[in-house]
Amino acid sequence: MKLPVVELLLPLALGFIMFSLGLTLVVDDFRRLLTRPKAVLAGLVGQVLVVPAAAWGIALAWGLPAEMAVGLMILAACPGGVSSGLLTHLARGDTALSITLTAITSVAAVATVPFIVDLSLRHFMNSGAGIEFPLASMVRGVFLLTTVPVVLGMGLRAWRPAFTTRVEVAAGRIATALFVLIVLATFFSQRQVLAENLGSLGPATVLLNLLVIGAGFGLATGAGLDRRDRIAVATECGLQNAGLGIFIASALLQSPAMTVPSVVYALVMNFGAIAFVALMRHRASGAGGGPLTIGGT
Repeated sequence: MKLPVVELLLPLALGFIMFSLGLTLVVDDFRRLLTRPKAVLAGLVGQVLVVPAAAWGIALAWGLPAEMAVGLMILAACPGGVSSGLLTHLARGDTALSITLTAITSVAAVATVPFIVDLSLRHFMNSGAGIEFPLASMVRGVFLLTTVPVVLGMGLRAWRPAFTTRVEVAAGRIATALFVLIVLATFFSQRQVLAENLGSLGPATVLLNLLVIGAGFGLATGAGLDRRDRIAVATECGLQNAGLGIFIASALLQSPAMTVPSVVYALVMNFGAIAFVALMRHRASGAGGGPLTIGGT
C-alpha cells in the first residue's frame, strides 16, 4: 500500500519538523505547563474521550458498514499526530502544550487503544480480539520522532543562540515545505485506496474532523484557557496518528478494509488543519496572518 520512498523519507521529514520546532522552544515553555494542569487535562479529555465519542456517534448516524465503523474507531483511538506540534505553531498556539499532549497520549495509547478497539469490535462486529501491542517499538518510535529531535533543537538553541536565531526562519520554511510534501506523498502513495473510498467515507471523515476541532476548541474555551491553549487543544483533537491506525488494522487485526478510514482521514485532516491554521492566523492579525512558516509567528 505504501511506496518504499515514502516509508524511508517520512520519518526523516517528521524528525526534521520536530527539530525545527525545538529551535523555537526553551525549557521554560514546558516548565510553565506545570503551573497550568488544567490545559493538559482539557487536552487529554478531548483526545482520549471526545474524539472517540464523536467517531462512535458518526459511525452510528452514518450507518457505516461494520468494518468501516471499527476502522473509524481505530483511527479515533489513536494518539495525536506528530505534525500537530507544527500545525499548532503555525496557528500561533502553544507548541509546548501540543507536544506534551502528543507525548502523553502516545504513551497512554498502550492502554486506551486496546480498550476502545475491543469495545468497537464487540459492538459493531459482535466479536472481541486480544490485541498485543508492541509496546517497546511504539514508545521507541514516538521517542525517536518527537522527543529526540525536539531536545536536539532546544539544545542547539541553548548552546548557540546566535546561530539558532540566524537559521530559525530558514529551518521553519524547510519544515513547512516538508509538511506539504508529506501531504502530497500520502495522497500519491494511497491514491487508489482514496479514489475507491473517498466518495463514501469522505463526508463522514470531514464531519469528524470539523466536529473534533470545534469540540476541542469549545472544551478549552469552557475550561477558561487562553487563546494559544485553545488552539493547541483543538489542533491536537483534529490530528490523529493515522499511521498507527493503519498499522493496527492491517498488522494487528489483519483487516485491509479497516485501514481505509485511517487512509482517508490522513488526507482529510491535513487539509482541515491547514484551513484551521489559516483561520487562526487571519483572526490573530485581522488581515491574512502572513506566510505559513515557523519563523512567521
